[in-house]
Amino acid sequence: MIALKSDRELEVMRKACQITAAARQLAGEMIRPGISTGAIDKAVHDFILSQGAKPSFLHYSGYPASVCISVNDQVIHGIPDKHTKLKEGDIVSIDVGAYYQGFHGDCAATFPCGRISPQAQKLIDVTRQSFFEGIRYARQGARVSDISHAVQTYAEQFGYGVVRSYVGHGVGEKLHEEPEVPNYGAPGRGPRLIRGMTLAIEPMINQGTHEVRVLRDGWTVVTKDGGLSAHYENTVLITDGEPEILTVTGDGVL
Repeated sequence: MIALKSDRELEVMRKACQITAAARQLAGEMIRPGISTGAIDKAVHDFILSQGAKPSFLHYSGYPASVCISVNDQVIHGIPDKHTKLKEGDIVSIDVGAYYQGFHGDCAATFPCGRISPQAQKLIDVTRQSFFEGIRYARQGARVSDISHAVQTYAEQFGYGVVRSYVGHGVGEKLHEEPEVPNYGAPGRGPRLIRGMTLAIEPMINQGTHEVRVLRDGWTVVTKDGGLSAHYENTVLITDGEPEILTVTGDGVL
């Protein structure tokens, strides 16, 4: 069942999403050669708690950290630790959620570590833009797969692989709610979009094949061919008109 949020619920959810976006921004600002992924995770964990919220991911289905930090060929669910140090030229995907007064926010972005290759920067840019191509169709009366098709069409024109094994989702009182929001597929399918729906729309785009595999830790998803991967996500509200991106900081940073 798809949960529609009331105006009162959305007031709380906007705050949860604002905290989440600020946590993403904090993590992005910390990325530099030599820092450990564990240090970023701790800083974000402490920040979320300081805002009166809780990290959505910590202990979710057994996940051991507050942030998913995925480096280079890691697509999603990379586990931060004190031993993993970032290097010049890495690309680093930060995925974070915050739970505030009964509601979750969820967002992600991929950041450069120092100077990166033009090819890596292009992948980051295309992945981010594919989200904005998708939300052009996040309007009342459209269908979920209209978003999906727009993401896929945009990303694939650059020769990239669009991950199929993992998808976006509804978000609200639960971190993962109905409906699923794939990043691929034909238009005109899936549930119709209705005012009050809140969706985590999250393109995961690979430099090469769309195929992925899971490492032995049971969490970290990597590209099957070892190519780079990028991730961009925001929590989006379906309205009577333009979609509203909820995961923005107080300063309006996405």
